[in-house]
Amino acid sequence: MSLKRRHFLMFMGASAGSLALQPLVQNGQKLSPVLEGAPAAAQSTSIPFVPVKGPMPVETDGVSLTRQIAQYSTYVVKDDVVLPPGYTYDVVAAWGDRVGDSRFGYNNDYISLIETAPGEGFLVVNHEYISSVPWNETFQQVIGKPLPVAEIQAAVTAAGDAGINAFALPDSDPLKATIAQYCEEALIDLGMSVISVRRDASGKWVRTNSRNDRRITGASGLKDGRYLKTTGPAVTIFRKRSGQGYVDTLGDKVIGTFNNCSGGTTPWGTVFSGEENIQDFVPEAVFADGTSFDPGKKAFTVNNEGVDGTGNVFGLAGNKYGWAVEVDPSNPNDYGTKHTWLGRYRHEGFGIRAVAGQKLAVYSGCDRRGGHLYKFVSDGTVRDPKSKSNSRLMENGMLYAAKFNPDGTGRWIALKADTPVDPELPSVHVGGMINLPNRPDGGFSKVTDDGAIAAYKSQFKTLGDLYVGNAEEKQGAILIDAHYAANAAGATCTARPEDTDLAADGTLFIAFTSGSPSGSDGSPNKLVFKAPTGESQWEYGWIVKLMEDGNNTAAMTFKWDVMALGGEPADGGFGFANPDNLEFDAKGNLWMVTDMSTDKHNKEIASRIKSDGSKVSQSDLRGLYGNNSVWYFPMSGANVGEAYLFAYGPMECEMTGPFVTSDMKSFFLAVQHPGEIGGVRKQMKSETRKFAMRTTDGKEFEQTREVPIGSNWPGNQPNDPPKPAVIAIRRISGSPLV
Repeated sequence: MSLKRRHFLMFMGASAGSLALQPLVQNGQKLSPVLEGAPAAAQSTSIPFVPVKGPMPVETDGVSLTRQIAQYSTYVVKDDVVLPPGYTYDVVAAWGDRVGDSRFGYNNDYISLIETAPGEGFLVVNHEYISSVPWNETFQQVIGKPLPVAEIQAAVTAAGDAGINAFALPDSDPLKATIAQYCEEALIDLGMSVISVRRDASGKWVRTNSRNDRRITGASGLKDGRYLKTTGPAVTIFRKRSGQGYVDTLGDKVIGTFNNCSGGTTPWGTVFSGEENIQDFVPEAVFADGTSFDPGKKAFTVNNEGVDGTGNVFGLAGNKYGWAVEVDPSNPNDYGTKHTWLGRYRHEGFGIRAVAGQKLAVYSGCDRRGGHLYKFVSDGTVRDPKSKSNSRLMENGMLYAAKFNPDGTGRWIALKADTPVDPELPSVHVGGMINLPNRPDGGFSKVTDDGAIAAYKSQFKTLGDLYVGNAEEKQGAILIDAHYAANAAGATCTARPEDTDLAADGTLFIAFTSGSPSGSDGSPNKLVFKAPTGESQWEYGWIVKLMEDGNNTAAMTFKWDVMALGGEPADGGFGFANPDNLEFDAKGNLWMVTDMSTDKHNKEIASRIKSDGSKVSQSDLRGLYGNNSVWYFPMSGANVGEAYLFAYGPMECEMTGPFVTSDMKSFFLAVQHPGEIGGVRKQMKSETRKFAMRTTDGKEFEQTREVPIGSNWPGNQPNDPPKPAVIAIRRISGSPLV
């Protein structure tokens, strides 16, 4: 058994008791057994499926070391969801399908099935952002109505890099109406979908189109009166009639939700949706009183990466986005509530822990380079974890940010007015920089000099010195500015926390997807997030587990451990890059999807050395890994602790929102942004690229790879438009997945 596998077993051992292991010997020292369970002799040595063959040799692909070069010297990438033999998938809903009085949105992400009876329930789906290339190219074909693409592109080109401040244009200007038309359609394609589904006799999930089916869009409330509600201290800021910055005069009502990435499901049958990259749509920065910067600070523009400044033309207030949104799918009149005690930042997944007799705890991460891990703790106590009254517990409590100490201990820092200002030094970060609240001008400023921290602490003693207003207004402003307030308070800057998933015993698992620095956002603390190779940074990701002291939801201290799972096998990785969403199934097995940047998918790496003699960056080396993928980690049996490639997705897509049904017979996945860069695959076009691959023991060889250009998924016919869609994977035999 490899040392890497044993390390993983030791890492998972606190919550995945299963296989009795023989003692581990490392450097001549005998280490103690890790997991307990059935004796190895009584367990099968096979896994329940034949792993998919990806482009990179891995230790679980069934190919012997001596045959790897021959077997992997050529590879053909498929524009499809590629599954093991004996499995199939059905498309449950795709972009443009009818949902209530609207349509199924674009770029689906988090999925939750709230079962109302065996084999039926409400499927709740997030819709994150617009991939401008395929969306512009195929909108009229898919949706059936024109979009003023040519007019928009001409105006954006004329405006240049500055973009268009449509908010400042007079209402009589035709360009303002054109931009509003375009942006409204984009906002309609974002937010959330609630659809009713059931499993038919063949095992296929079909829609039942109940009265509960509805869209909660980025434009909800703009014209239809379906505003989102708000709770918590930030409501005091929303209700202001004037302030240091921009006020939209809507009070505590909010128009829409967008950039809905990951989420979480509560024990009481509601669903959380995380508003993530809102800085692309509205100004993220705020003033010391919590009011927004003017909408003109985020101008409208369209480029090959997306649609930016979508909220500009409508004058959307930036401080109303970046929240946790709770929706009850069983209530057809519920269009979402933003709970401001949970903080405003670039939300990802939610781990909701409701234990009878304890406080409610909600964990979530801020998916930015240098983002933090947060925990909300309620004032009130959970009586019945399944009672919908638990939603009211989020109306009062406290938000905390995590401080990870290098020795494996940690504590929670309250984000409140009397918390001392004590930022991390810029030098402890991979990128040597931290952003702190900027006073008196508002927003934030970049700090690169360790010496400047002492002066900052001398000027601002507590968080309350950084914000203005009465006690409730200051608390609201701190929550609105949660990321920068957490920076000021000394919370640990981390490596893009993507998902937070709770094991049955209360252990929290967090997927940190990338440790590379950003010149604008920041970077992780290098004392906590270390490269397994000894390099100064690590692009490929980690998983962290966190155990609250006393297993108490309201604990203020914790223990933590970290393992670098991503990377090539020759470097100690499992053969994937950028771990993202996690899912524990009913048997305790771990499923994981990856989130490599689209521009790195199958990026040609003919040599690992550039023409100037320098090494190809870790970021670019992600081209070796092919398409985004789905991995399975059995947590019992003879193969416990191994990583198996279960699937990979169509061209230029991200596989998101993994959800395994309680009976283990269906696996929901959201296929997001197929054809994001190449758009429609024309006439089944593909090209051949060269890759400097390595065997699992590090021998380099050349691979010739055939790569489709663009996508035709899910129709899979020549020249079909690529469409984001939700699928359900099942065994053809009808038996459980594993």
